[in-house]
Amino acid sequence: MKRPTTSSRDNTDKPVIWTVSVSRLVELFRDITLEFDDRADIEPIPLGFEDAVRHIRERLATEHCDAVIAAGSNGAYLKSRLSVPVIIAKASGFDVMQALAKARKISPDIGMITYQETMPSLTEFQSTFGLNIVQRTYATEEDARAQINELKAAGIKAIVGAGLITGLAQEAGLAGIFVYSAASIRQAFDDALELARLTQLESTRGRILPVADTLRARHHLNDLRGDSAAMEAVRQSITLFAKSPATVLIQGETGTGKELAAQAIHRAHPQMQGKVQAHHPFVAVNCGALAESLLESELFGYEEGAFTGSRRGGRAGLFEAAHRGTLFLDEIGEMPLPLQTRLLRVLEEREVVRVGGTRPIPVSVRIISATHCDLDSRVKEGRFRADLFYRLSVLRMTLPPLRERPEDLAPLAQWCLKNALAAMDIRPHANLHAEILRCTPLLARYDWPGNVRELRNMMERLALFLAAEPLQALTPNLIARVAPEILQSDNTPTTPAASSRANALTRPDSEAGDATQRNESLEEALARFDGNRAAAAKHLGISRTTLWRRLGEKT
Repeated sequence: MKRPTTSSRDNTDKPVIWTVSVSRLVELFRDITLEFDDRADIEPIPLGFEDAVRHIRERLATEHCDAVIAAGSNGAYLKSRLSVPVIIAKASGFDVMQALAKARKISPDIGMITYQETMPSLTEFQSTFGLNIVQRTYATEEDARAQINELKAAGIKAIVGAGLITGLAQEAGLAGIFVYSAASIRQAFDDALELARLTQLESTRGRILPVADTLRARHHLNDLRGDSAAMEAVRQSITLFAKSPATVLIQGETGTGKELAAQAIHRAHPQMQGKVQAHHPFVAVNCGALAESLLESELFGYEEGAFTGSRRGGRAGLFEAAHRGTLFLDEIGEMPLPLQTRLLRVLEEREVVRVGGTRPIPVSVRIISATHCDLDSRVKEGRFRADLFYRLSVLRMTLPPLRERPEDLAPLAQWCLKNALAAMDIRPHANLHAEILRCTPLLARYDWPGNVRELRNMMERLALFLAAEPLQALTPNLIARVAPEILQSDNTPTTPAASSRANALTRPDSEAGDATQRNESLEEALARFDGNRAAAAKHLGISRTTLWRRLGEKT
């Protein structure tokens, strides 16, 4: 590939991305590069650690690079030593479980070697599926080699890890199971491309962009799923609100999808139709997650020398980053009173003054706020400015909790579970719909304090267990085993509507009886299916191996 001979370039050029790897990631990077070749100039650098740092520093003296993609210990090494942004590809939970499933086919004794930190969440997984997962960490290649030799001496035959680990494991005569998937690497490319586009866009405005806090609006109206009347009303409100530049206040419990709704409003705006999203940024900040001084500099930016440790040249704030787009202020009710005053002034004057500065900078930003608390009460208590409240809530929307739209529970559970299985390249059972319906009465008894987010997380957890034992069916027994919180008494419905629904679902004449509710014995299940152990195991929500073991314990 022809290299640029100067650090300057035409801003209409495609972004420049370098991928850095010396392990099995080289092939994965190469395959994914083909998908992005029309959107960026991507060049592989087959070096690692200090060699890669030296090479990149030399090239940056005369060339331009928007972002570097690396992974694992190599990525961490580069990130701490390069001035160019480094996107670190990360293995998802699905990647880890999928790799463990592959390793299990080789041996029940598995080594898991990760960079610097272990994965405590694997403890429950290994106990459930009878695996012996020995976790080790490493900091250097020599350290990794020593860990592998120790595991080999202990009788471990399969090692799960990144490219360096799998390569060393194979050198030691062990099976090396690569932990990264194409989906995870593709996400890293997406992140690098988005960062590069936004950096290039802001360079034309002569400002420094806090790209780490800038997001592309990835969600749209169709992502707000549910056929209930309540969700149809939400979608209609989003379509209507998108036509107006007025501020929007979104209220709702945690997990109801407030940011998703904000992104849908942003994308449904007439100016968004058919436009490149990078030209109309969607910038999000959680007002309750940052200290007051930090939140102030993040929102409004700062000038050089404004405080100890401030960046040379200063830094643009999120208002500037969101110019011509949307600024989403999540958990606005947690914003300190002094910052509420500054925010009100920005909304009224349509200009921002950086911390430590005096020059007003014009901004054109649409504000969407969200909160889980009762802002009306906070206004009465003097904890939130009334004038700011009315300024932020020209348009108002309340997202319904999941327990108040029970007709959406089964379709949402099925959709979330299908997506979770697809992320693991697993095809769902042909009768998944029927299995979900059989489990719905149990799911409906739960109050879902985390709403759709909690449901999605539970379905992802179930997908991991279904992937580990592909022959088992989705049953109430399985859900109760994987998600015992659903049976806890302190999570019983708290609203009259939820309580009446739960009572109706647990009446003796309900058709939704299951093995958990009936406490059906192994012998009764076998008799039900004329001794067919596979069918009985599926009915009970356990594997055939577990059924054999339990029967053996009874004899």
